[in-house]
Amino acid sequence: MLVTFMRRLAGAAMLDAGTYEEIEADRGATTHAFLVVVLSSLAAGIGLNGARGTEATLSFFLVASVLALASWATFALITFHVGTRLLPHADTRANPGELLRTLGFAAAPGLIQVFALFVPVPLAASALAFAWTIAASVVAVRQALDFPSTGRAIAVCVIGWGLPLAIAATLAVAVAGG
Repeated sequence: MLVTFMRRLAGAAMLDAGTYEEIEADRGATTHAFLVVVLSSLAAGIGLNGARGTEATLSFFLVASVLALASWATFALITFHVGTRLLPHADTRANPGELLRTLGFAAAPGLIQVFALFVPVPLAASALAFAWTIAASVVAVRQALDFPSTGRAIAVCVIGWGLPLAIAATLAVAVAGG
């Protein structure tokens, strides 16, 4: 079980379409997908908190982690609706579980955010993790929604991340200012 989880985690991070197909089909992978999202959200909290240097606090870590988790959940919900109702392909056949599993594992690159504690430019680690997560999300969406092209998956992910990023940015400004 741990070996399968680690193999899928690595395959998802390497943007392996076959791994995403396997995850999509395995209803038992839902718990593991949720674990990846939680760990990635905690990594975001650690990395963003570490980027604050001497101003790092437990409360900031908790807020950043919860904000990352809420952003992912909002993204997943919007992505499901956009991908299945607004921009579906004729071959699109998906249920929420399939998409949530694949998007959960697509959060795997977010685990590198813990390295923001050690790199000279901590926000660079977060930016890399986010860009890599978006690329993984595109593969996850393409596979879970049976899109024949990557272009449609990119469009769905761009739309899906729009609202969560706007909310997260607004909350970040509010927290930083307060």
